[in-house]
Amino acid sequence: MSNVRHFLDVDRLDSQTLRRILDRAVAIKAAFKKDRNAHADLLAGQTLALIFEKPSTRTRVSFEVGMRQLGGNVVVLKPDDMQLGRGETIGDTARVLSRFVDAVMVRTTGEERVHELAAHASIPIINGLTDQTHPCQIMADVMTFEEHRGPINGRVVAWTGDCNNVAVSWAHAAVRFDFEFRLACPARYGVPQALLDWAKAEGTGRLVVTDRPEEAVRGAECVITDAWASMHNTDVDERAAILTPYQVNEALMDRAHPDALFMHCLPAHRGEEVTDGVIDGRHSVVWDEAENRLHAQKAILAWCMGAKA
Repeated sequence: MSNVRHFLDVDRLDSQTLRRILDRAVAIKAAFKKDRNAHADLLAGQTLALIFEKPSTRTRVSFEVGMRQLGGNVVVLKPDDMQLGRGETIGDTARVLSRFVDAVMVRTTGEERVHELAAHASIPIINGLTDQTHPCQIMADVMTFEEHRGPINGRVVAWTGDCNNVAVSWAHAAVRFDFEFRLACPARYGVPQALLDWAKAEGTGRLVVTDRPEEAVRGAECVITDAWASMHNTDVDERAAILTPYQVNEALMDRAHPDALFMHCLPAHRGEEVTDGVIDGRHSVVWDEAENRLHAQKAILAWCMGAKA
């Protein structure tokens, strides 16, 4: 159905819609801090299905707790619990769930699985993570930046590591929220040309690509990294060898803006992509970032499900 509000990827929504969701996330968080029951009936009577084809800590807890704090119900489904894991098509699963629940969040492998669910569902589908993108995380990240430093428009954000799903969603955000995003990635795990072409065609934001972390972080107002191996990667040792020069340590942070923020979507592998001194240091906002998954996703749920303020 064309009027269904899916949250599939940051690049699939316009800037105004994304800004409205973020503004609502800020309002939801502020109200929650004053009164934990401030929005306790916003999604009363609604049910969210959570499909996990990949393990999860933050996504599972933040969506389940968030939905319950809005007064809704949650059903958690894993591959062994579903006929989807026994040969039922994605389309048929989407049609059936559309008769039972009011929205679905899915954390899976290829993004095509999320898009196929959306194509056959008559209820909102939310991308909780794929191998290609992680849009809910980036909404929380932009919220965190603005919480600490004000509007992200026109700012400089730096990434160091491989161009993984989080980096791709940050690139989408750079275009939609109009800021400069510098990616320091080794050639082996570099930025896809299709992503650069899309950003250029959109005409807003700016992607800068280098293979030198020192160049990327120079003067940056936020420095971000992620684990060197994602759940679907099998070349763990090779990746570690190639990505070691991309570690975020104190020396690298010293090249950023003096008040730069450090972000990491977690879980972190301390001593690999980031040192203890950085993740526990004065630049780090990783715990605020993790908390904001809860509030950003409550706003996403409210938008998808058409909840009024």
